[in-house]
Amino acid sequence: MKGLQRLEYRGYDSAGIALFDGNQINMSKTKGKVEDLKNKSEKNIAVNGSLGMGHTRWATHGVPNDVNSHPHYSNSGNLVIIHNGIIENYEAIKTELSKRGYVFESDTDTEVLVNLIEEVKKKEKVKLGKAVQIALNQVVGAYAIAVFDKEKPDEIVVAKLGSPLAIGIGDREFFIASDASPFIEYTNNAVYLEDEEMAIVRPGKEIKLRKIKDDAVAYPMIQELKLNLEEIEKGGYDHFMLKEIYEQPRAIKDTYRGRLLVDQGIIKMSGIDDNLERFMNANRIIIVACGTSWHAGLVAEYIFEDLARIPVEVEYASEFRYRNPVITSKDVVIAISQSGETADTLAAIKLAKERGAFVFGVCNVVGSSIARETNAGAYTHAGPEIGVASTKAFTTQITILMMLALKLAKEKGELNESKYHEILSELENIPSKVEKALEANPLVEIIADVYKESDNCLYLGRGYNFPVALEGALKLKEISYIHAEGYPAAEMKHGPIALIDEQMPVIVIATKKGHYEKVVSNIQEIKTRKGKIIAIVTEGDTQVRELADHVIEVPETLESLSPLVTTIPLQLLSYHIAVMRGCNVDQPRNLAKSVTVE
Repeated sequence: MKGLQRLEYRGYDSAGIALFDGNQINMSKTKGKVEDLKNKSEKNIAVNGSLGMGHTRWATHGVPNDVNSHPHYSNSGNLVIIHNGIIENYEAIKTELSKRGYVFESDTDTEVLVNLIEEVKKKEKVKLGKAVQIALNQVVGAYAIAVFDKEKPDEIVVAKLGSPLAIGIGDREFFIASDASPFIEYTNNAVYLEDEEMAIVRPGKEIKLRKIKDDAVAYPMIQELKLNLEEIEKGGYDHFMLKEIYEQPRAIKDTYRGRLLVDQGIIKMSGIDDNLERFMNANRIIIVACGTSWHAGLVAEYIFEDLARIPVEVEYASEFRYRNPVITSKDVVIAISQSGETADTLAAIKLAKERGAFVFGVCNVVGSSIARETNAGAYTHAGPEIGVASTKAFTTQITILMMLALKLAKEKGELNESKYHEILSELENIPSKVEKALEANPLVEIIADVYKESDNCLYLGRGYNFPVALEGALKLKEISYIHAEGYPAAEMKHGPIALIDEQMPVIVIATKKGHYEKVVSNIQEIKTRKGKIIAIVTEGDTQVRELADHVIEVPETLESLSPLVTTIPLQLLSYHIAVMRGCNVDQPRNLAKSVTVE
């Protein structure tokens, strides 16, 4: 149960467990949170036994209810399965199995898969491991599965394609999970399965790895986990999101520690140092990402083109692979993902590699699929991010991308020494400036109380802070369910200005560096139409203060680094509004932290 609660950030609309007591499988599952499952299970099932599986669901096939919750039985009741991912050809398989007499209780693709495995096992007269392998060669889609057979009471068979799967190696015991967080207090050793690998896990014995396609033996590489238990607890904060907002000064510092060597005037990043020629000879950089990571990529577009003078295109990973993009061996593709498991981003990486591009990954989770799939990369070192709405992921990703751009700008001779050292020094000072920006929290809470009942909201920014406006709007949508949109401030008059009235809050990023006078003009246009203005301004600003209804100050910094401080009050504003509206801040409806399905 504790393990499932630590995995709830991946999905939380229903949950279930199955425990084997040596004679029978005891199952309990329910719509709702793991806490609901815990309450139900304590009343309904015996909890003895030494083998079991549990699942917390983010619904794809079938609405969230008790029946569609995992685990799922096969028709005989001998097999039980849990599954992350999507089986795309499940309808064709279901039709064929129905003709053979199989009956389905749920609407899920998962129940189809477990019955396919049972049919293969019965027809081919093979053991569970072989049946799983044969069945998986017949399915199309993505999966991380764990399967148990009452006839093989000392093993669980697991397999992976597209969705993450880790096996914790304990003392004569094993732990299987989507990531290491559920078992970190029991072991710091883990094996991460590669795509199209399966394993037979038997307590007290070595795990056996096989390739699903050709049955070749695979050899497990045991990794030592760096995660610690304190990092995945709330640490006295009411919510993980608030904790992670406040962790940003430390997270940014950890991200540049050992890389940003200001005294020596260098940036040391092995992923770039070892592949510098590929970056230097690149015709362009293509950034692929989703959600908050896409917004970090938009900031990076400004940074790379401004400092390093390299053309950049920023693509939604979910669209990139489907529009037959023009990619050549002279391109560098930067893939950004907090989890390192985002399905659309992984698919974009594979397409780019097939067409000869050099792929550089930026992710937070060591050993994740993107870290393994890319040619090179850099970890953000943000620490675990449990809140579904990303906060420290955004600022640490920008930190990595700034260091990469600075290094390339220096190598290409696009920055003079004075400007280069100025940016290096200012980046080193950013954690203290983020700490200063966090001091606005009490004021932000007061402003949140004024606008907590709003139905709509506009976010405006220019230049480097246009992506911050997009990110601010996303945060509000994600956790408070208020409709919000971000725009370049100058685009307001090309349509959105029609929405402005006395009921419309408009958050404007109006720092001194970058198009300040233009933004002031945009604020005056809003004010004329009776819009309510919340302005993010540089400390000591007086001009905007005279126009705005509310002003939140942030420390002065370089324009290229301003997103790292201007995003802080927007994160806090979303957080407080969501709390005041009674929303589940860490687990907003319909969302999951790591989107491992298309």
